[in-house]
Amino acid sequence: MENQTIFTQFLLLGLSSRKDLQLLLFGIFFIVYLMTLIGNLIIIVLIWVDLCLHKPMYFFLSNLSFLDICYSSVSVPKMLTNLLAEKKVISLWGCVAQLFGFSMLVSAECLILSVMAYDRYVAICKPLLYPVIMNSSLCIRFALSCWLTGFVNAVIHTVFTFRLPFCSNKINHFLCEIPPLLKLACTSTLINEILLFALAGIISVGSFLLIVVSYTHIISTIMKIPSVEGRKKTFSTCASHLTVVTMLYASAIFVYMRPSSNYSLNTDKLISVLYTVIAPMLNPIIYSMRNVDVKIAFRKTFTRKAPLT
Repeated sequence: MENQTIFTQFLLLGLSSRKDLQLLLFGIFFIVYLMTLIGNLIIIVLIWVDLCLHKPMYFFLSNLSFLDICYSSVSVPKMLTNLLAEKKVISLWGCVAQLFGFSMLVSAECLILSVMAYDRYVAICKPLLYPVIMNSSLCIRFALSCWLTGFVNAVIHTVFTFRLPFCSNKINHFLCEIPPLLKLACTSTLINEILLFALAGIISVGSFLLIVVSYTHIISTIMKIPSVEGRKKTFSTCASHLTVVTMLYASAIFVYMRPSSNYSLNTDKLISVLYTVIAPMLNPIIYSMRNVDVKIAFRKTFTRKAPLT
């Protein structure tokens, strides 16, 4: 312990060491990041300015879009910088901030998606009680609970990760995430693994079970609708949400719900690209392409003709 170095910065090895591939990846991820910012900002603006979208479903969608902007911005700008830099480093406190922000935002997103599933359950299975149950006060409390739970989860992981002694400062990843940092530890990471497994289980698996229960009731209700067209129309309101849930949960559970002995960092890096870079870009596209209300709001807001003078 006495001979260990206190690192003031970490080296991020990134996705590739090839210069030509780094330039290609920079171009691709820069475009994806711009599309992420623009797409999610458009969703937030539409929900803010269009009174027809002032509903619980779209309130939670605006939270999801804001989360996508934030947690994409936690990792992608630094990754883009390092793709062009000779020395691909991040400071100790930059690494702490990145791990904290990423842990908080991903946790909050999982919870927001489960709340959105509950919202769809109430809307479809209890339509007459929907305005009473999903009132504005409850929606705000739900959103605040998601953010607060994410904050507490991030504090725990950040404190327990950076209290470990590290034998190396070379992170085999493009961001400071928990699994690659545990690989650098000079001591047992059993407590960290238990915390990671337990908290990831409570948040991700717990949220996923709530989504499964909600959609079990939703599908049961939909199947009772007599007309085929009615069933399709009702289920279409859930299809976008199910697509987003599948992308996030499949990748996050694969990365976090395993013992460290099974980590394959090269594989995990590719999976991380899916939920840190690709998913935040796809979410607004998925919701806008399959949502009639969003399409109408977009046409009213951005293609409105100027009044004659």
